[in-house]
Amino acid sequence: MKRTSGLNFNRRKKKINTRLLKEIAIWTGEILLTILIAILFVLFIGFRVSVVGPSMSPTLENGEKILVNRFVYKLFNPKPNDLIVFLPNGNEKSHYYIKRVIAVPGDTVQIKDGVIYVNGEPFEEKVAVSAIENALLAEEELVIGEEEYFVMGDNRNNSEDSRYASIGNVQKEYIVGKAWCIISPWNKFGLLK
Repeated sequence: MKRTSGLNFNRRKKKINTRLLKEIAIWTGEILLTILIAILFVLFIGFRVSVVGPSMSPTLENGEKILVNRFVYKLFNPKPNDLIVFLPNGNEKSHYYIKRVIAVPGDTVQIKDGVIYVNGEPFEEKVAVSAIENALLAEEELVIGEEEYFVMGDNRNNSEDSRYASIGNVQKEYIVGKAWCIISPWNKFGLLK
């Protein structure tokens, strides 16, 4: 006769659900990998910047948020029509400036009759811009030095750019990266030209 009550030292071992543990481990690994990739992306490739002022209108408007690719110019040099993000004269207390590259090292620049000439030819604009009312430093032909870039805002008559002595030609070392895409507001989300 078997006992049905009392102490039973022959307990069943609980089965460990290895399938569930494996699934949890995979999910945890994927989450950690995603976090690591996001951190590396922010540290080495891109970061977010807010547009300050109307100087890049209509391409970029005041208050819009963009992602900046800070890795691309470690491999390549800025090209004409690139939208670059830089600190004016390396001033780390200033906000980031966003401007369009007009001329690269070795080029000559001059603004005559409201038109930008690079190496004696009218600059081929990627966007529609108005005639330039004030040539300032570019009234006389300028030669762009080594590791320097002549930049302007798309809103040519409302932009503090390389025409002004306070900005001048932008040194490559002060360029933080290339404006990559608009992330806010959502209705303008997309890559920049």
